[in-house]
Amino acid sequence: MASAAEQLAANMNYGAFQKATDLHKRLWFTLGALLVYRMGTYIPIPGIDPAAFAQAFNGQAKGILGMFNMFSGGAVSRMAVFSLNVMPYISASIIVQLMGTMYSPWEKLRKEGGEAGRKTLNQYTRYLTVVLALVQSFGISQALLHTGGHLVAQEPVFFTITTMATLTGGTLFLMWLGEQMTTRGVGNGTSLIIFAGIVAQLPMAIWQMFTLTRTGEMNGFAMFAIFAMAVGVVLFIVFMERSQRRLLVQYPKRQVGNRMYGGDSSFLPLKINTAGVIPPIFASSLLLLPATVMGFLATAHLPPWAQWLPSAVGQLQHGKPLFMLLYGAMIIFFTFFYTSIVFNPEETAENLRKYGGFLPGIRPGKRTADYMDFVLTRLTVIGAAYITVVCLVPEALTSFYNMPALGGTSILITVTVTMDTVTQIQSHLLSHQYEGLIKKSRGKGGAGGMRPRVAAR
Repeated sequence: MASAAEQLAANMNYGAFQKATDLHKRLWFTLGALLVYRMGTYIPIPGIDPAAFAQAFNGQAKGILGMFNMFSGGAVSRMAVFSLNVMPYISASIIVQLMGTMYSPWEKLRKEGGEAGRKTLNQYTRYLTVVLALVQSFGISQALLHTGGHLVAQEPVFFTITTMATLTGGTLFLMWLGEQMTTRGVGNGTSLIIFAGIVAQLPMAIWQMFTLTRTGEMNGFAMFAIFAMAVGVVLFIVFMERSQRRLLVQYPKRQVGNRMYGGDSSFLPLKINTAGVIPPIFASSLLLLPATVMGFLATAHLPPWAQWLPSAVGQLQHGKPLFMLLYGAMIIFFTFFYTSIVFNPEETAENLRKYGGFLPGIRPGKRTADYMDFVLTRLTVIGAAYITVVCLVPEALTSFYNMPALGGTSILITVTVTMDTVTQIQSHLLSHQYEGLIKKSRGKGGAGGMRPRVAAR
């Protein structure tokens, strides 16, 4: 007869085998979806000359188009069907979140609607994604038509319609693909799509560094310093993203009949970086927008009173002192702003009060909410400083070397998405290991575990 240790080992191996099969399927589905996404970034929209557009894109690479090109894995530089990527969907999600805190009907759906309310808000997000994608694709078509006739080989009206349909359809397909990856794959699908676009640009950035070193524009020590800085920034991001302040939550004891229930304690974790990667993305978009608009305008035809605009806008590019100053200030602002949207101390304190939980030494209700707000504010100060340092250190290198692909935003997104994906993989392994163990033990204990004892009697 097998010992208890042997049975436990067999049960754990059984659960691991079952989980490995399911996890393999999820991983293969995720890789296949990312492969489909990468293929779409090389398919140009109808009616565009890819070679002529690539040449014209080089003059706009330092504006907002360069940032979108980084997030889309080079799709913007090729004007592919996935040029908009999932940025309209992300913008729509943020707008719906903001409206969910300010618009009373949506706030009621978010708080009291449950699963049905969440599905309704998700549907509103999809509708808003379509609207934003149509507006952005229309703007892109008009910019291409007015930039130069050599870029477009179709009639203006027909080109506008096909461009809007193609780019909007590409965004909706990526939105659907991201949802499928989240449900049937591993990790958050939308985040993985952005992650894949950034990682796809990494080999080109490394090749640029080696090219600059070979031509003498960058010495070997500088290249080594950049790699060392990248490793240090990654380790710093991992440490800060794992850091959290745990507030002790105590639940009172209650007597039901002759038994005592409750008296348990748990922790309310507060992350240092509650806002995530939203602040640097918003700050970059707003700062690079004037440079992009100025690039599409004919500066030679500006009125006399506006002749200072090109030189002023030129200071709002990567590596410029004014850009770095405003970039850091806006990151701090959006960190506090988005944290206040994501975490509501009053709502959290009210939920704790409803379930009988309390913070030791602090009265439930308003006192608890004030204490949470005090702790969260101090954590947000540290988080804002952390994000600002991570994003500005690579920008300082940009002022000396032409390395736009090593932006702090891209490093932050890459590390955080990798950490979240690895955590989900570990959760899948652990949960299925326990499920296999419980199923196996129930099968043996229920069918054959009790019968020998009854027979012995």
